[in-house]
Amino acid sequence: MSTSLAQMLDRTFGRPRGLLGRFGGLAMERGNAATELRVVELASIEAGETVLIVGPGPGVGLRAAAERAARAIGVDPSSEMIARSRRRCGDKVELRSGTAASTGEPDESVDVVLSVNNVQLWEDRTAGFTELFRVLRPGGRLLLSSHEKWLPVSRHELADETAAAGFTDLQTWTWEPPGLGASLAAQLRAVKPTT
Repeated sequence: MSTSLAQMLDRTFGRPRGLLGRFGGLAMERGNAATELRVVELASIEAGETVLIVGPGPGVGLRAAAERAARAIGVDPSSEMIARSRRRCGDKVELRSGTAASTGEPDESVDVVLSVNNVQLWEDRTAGFTELFRVLRPGGRLLLSSHEKWLPVSRHELADETAAAGFTDLQTWTWEPPGLGASLAAQLRAVKPTT
């Protein structure tokens, strides 16, 4: 991939900013909504739980999680996406700059971590999985979903990386989101052991 194409994709979808970032936000809002709502549903969030969403983008999934959880937090490296999430979610959520590898959360402070179409953007997946393991409480759940065609490794290799960070009860599958042009989603669920 050429450097200019990589920079354009980063400005549109990786760390959205400027005119391309606004376009990327609209595309994510429409294209990822069904998957984000499905991941929130699969998480079985309970009323007293704290949820961390890595890369909430325009906030569709973050808002759905906030409607179920006691506390919903979104971390995103893009100020454009943080602003979009804030407009969508209002004061129901906490938002801050961050990444999977640097969430700003204390040890064992969240019950559920969700991420949709974000893992392929992590600069260091090992650091990301290590950080998410750290912030989850024992018994906490991790749910990831990504366009399978954009994953840097197979979903089974991603599960192996998750296991190497200490997660157990791993499950991975594919799901076909509804809508014209939607691409196959690779999804993963894992649990932080209680002992």
